[in-house]
This record gives sequence, C-alpha cells and structure tokens, in this order.
Amino acid sequence: MKSEELFKESQNYLPGGVDSPVRAFKPHPFFVEKAEGSQLWDVDGNVYTDYCLGYGPLIMGHAPSQIMKGVSEQIKKGTTYGAPTQNEIELAKVVINKVPCADMVRFVNSGTEATMSAIRLARGFTGKNKIVKFEGAYHGAHDYVLVKSGSGAACLPDSLGIPEDTTKNTLSAPFNDPEALKDLIESQGHDIAAIILEPVMGNIGCIEPEKGYLEFLRKITAENDILLIFDEVITGFRVAEGGAQEYYGVTPDLVTLGKIIGGGFPMGAFAGKREIMEMIAPSGSVYQAGTFNGNPISVNAGLATLNELNSGFYRTLNKKGHKIRSAIADIIEDNDYDLNVVGLSSMFQIYFNKNPVKNYADAKKSDADKFLTYFRELLQQGVFIPPSQFECCFLSQAHSTQDLEKTIEAIASSLQVALD
Repeated sequence: MKSEELFKESQNYLPGGVDSPVRAFKPHPFFVEKAEGSQLWDVDGNVYTDYCLGYGPLIMGHAPSQIMKGVSEQIKKGTTYGAPTQNEIELAKVVINKVPCADMVRFVNSGTEATMSAIRLARGFTGKNKIVKFEGAYHGAHDYVLVKSGSGAACLPDSLGIPEDTTKNTLSAPFNDPEALKDLIESQGHDIAAIILEPVMGNIGCIEPEKGYLEFLRKITAENDILLIFDEVITGFRVAEGGAQEYYGVTPDLVTLGKIIGGGFPMGAFAGKREIMEMIAPSGSVYQAGTFNGNPISVNAGLATLNELNSGFYRTLNKKGHKIRSAIADIIEDNDYDLNVVGLSSMFQIYFNKNPVKNYADAKKSDADKFLTYFRELLQQGVFIPPSQFECCFLSQAHSTQDLEKTIEAIASSLQVALD
C-alpha cells in the first residue's frame, strides 16, 4: 500500500510522520491524493465520504468552484504584498456585519495566533494578569493555554518546554459549573483579565453549554470587570452566521475566529468592541504583527465563503445535521447501546459513554479504545471522521442525501462491531 510506504518514509523527515499530532493513527494514516465536494481520494485509490473536513473549515466542501475561481485569479496577481488590499476592508465589513460583538477586526494566520493575541489584548486593556480557561478546552498550541489542571484552580504546563512561571497566571475551572467559577472569581477576580472559552467545547468532542450558563458568564464577568472571550475558531460561521454568540444570544467582549473564515486557507482573526480593539498597534500600545496577516489569497477565499453564508444556507445545512443525529439516536435506542449522540447545527459526535457528558471530566470517562475500533471500521466502509473520541465531526453543503444515508448504514454496522 502506498500510504503505508509514504508513512514509513515520512517518519524519517517529519516528527511522528505527520505535521499535526491528531493526524497520526495506527497502523498508519492514509495519504490524500485529491478531494472534491464531500469526497477524499487517497493515494491507494480509496474514496471516503469526509466528515473531518480539515477539522472544520470546509463548510462548503472541498474545492468549491466559486472559491477556486477567485483564488486562481488572485494567484495570478501575486501571493503576498506586505501592504494593504481593498479586500481586507471588504472581509472586515462582512465579519462585522455578521458577528454581534465585532466592531473592529485584526486578521492573523491561525486560531492559535488569534487566541494568543486576544489574551494579550485583554491583559493590556484591563491591566490585569490572570486568565481563566475551562478544563479540557483547547485554545491553540501556545504556552498560556497549553496547560492542565494542577492543585485547586492553578494550571501546570501540559507540554515539555513550557516553564511553570509561564502558566502561573492561567487558572482553570470545570465547564458548566457556576459555583466553581463563582468561588474562583471571589478569591482571585481582582487580578483576572479575561475568561476564555469555547461556547461549545468542540475540541473535547462536542459539549454544549447548559441552559443559562453563557448568560451567567456574561453577567459575572461584567460585574467583576473581566473580559469575556469566546473562542469561536470552531463555532464561528459554523453554528450560525454570527456564530455561537448569535445562536445562544450572548455577546462577548472579544471573539477569536479561524477555520471557516479562511475558506480552506490558513487564516484567523480576533474581533471585538472598538474601545478594546483600538488598543492594538499601530493605533494602540498592544503589539501584534505578522508578515502574512491579511494574506490576499486567504482573504479572497474567506470573502468568497462568507458571502455564500445566509439563513437559507444554514437551514439546509442544519437539516442535514438533524437527520444524521436523529438517525444515530435511533440506532442507539433500537440496540440499547450505552452511548450518547451529541451536537448542534452541522456538528455531531458519539460519546462511547453511557452517562451525559457535561464537561471534560465526563468526556474522559468515554471508552476511547472502542471509539478507535468504530473509527477504523468506518474507514473500511469509506467514511472518514476525525480519529479521536475527543474531536468533532462536521457536515458541509456538499454532503448529499445519498452520502448521509450511506453513512448512517456504515455507522450502524461499525457500532455493532465496536460494541461486540
């Protein structure tokens, strides 16, 4: 098999044979030849219906014609300039029009850059040092948030190479637990600059906020002069035009964006209230810069994508999400499986866990080994999902009714194998 040969070769040149850890799975990952619509082709000629979708960016599917055309035209004009372009303004206008909290935007190159910069901005604006994140939440691969819970609310580095002094100002709390956060703010709120959270925890499967929880966060942060940052790298433009803040009706002070905003190209952004955003250099004294910020190719792809997203688009996409989640729920009920299907809009996941999953501690009780059996069986049947219990599956405009029906059949038989 060519994928197996390529993986053996890649291990000589790339750490672990891949450029991001989650892409590695046993016995070896497949290597992609091409993709179109809802389908991936690997180098061995296998075809997969794709629910990974690059881990979320491809809401219109692979290689949609309107994006490819615009990108091709832009490439002929140049790839990067180190100077502003009109399309940066146009994309900023679209983001501001769609996202409730956005008065101004700074474009960067990834979700990691966006969260790193938003945290720096929150500290600069408030003059305070500490931040709060939620246990198990992923906000990119930078030192302040690549942490694990220590004693109490303190955090410890979750990777070699991160000094403990770097994480001393990062605190953690369990998601969906108002009392724990109240206690934390009561003891340390005077030095907390911001609370950062995924409004839907999409990097530990798919965990929604309980009813009233986001409203509680908005209220307690406002009362204690703490900025509320929604990390919408996953949910931004995914669950609604205005992201989770529109979907749940709660407006944060700052938002971080990524994935869909680049239309399949590397891009991120952070946005928020004007008085906060104007502190970013060169208009203010909080420094942020990047050679590829506002890259014209990514901007062009992002603009072409966001201009396609309207209420009709989401109605159609959300019906697909409802169809697949309902079908999985029926499979679980009919077979009396100890599983949970979760998700919203065009997101879904199955927890190999008989109990409801409300936070990281609940999610970690899931059976990851059985999930991997399920994943491998799906792959054998031509369905590709992220190879981890703690990721989320996504739908796109390109997924057809036939795709969904085939996938539902594959899920039914794969669960049977995994749970035997």
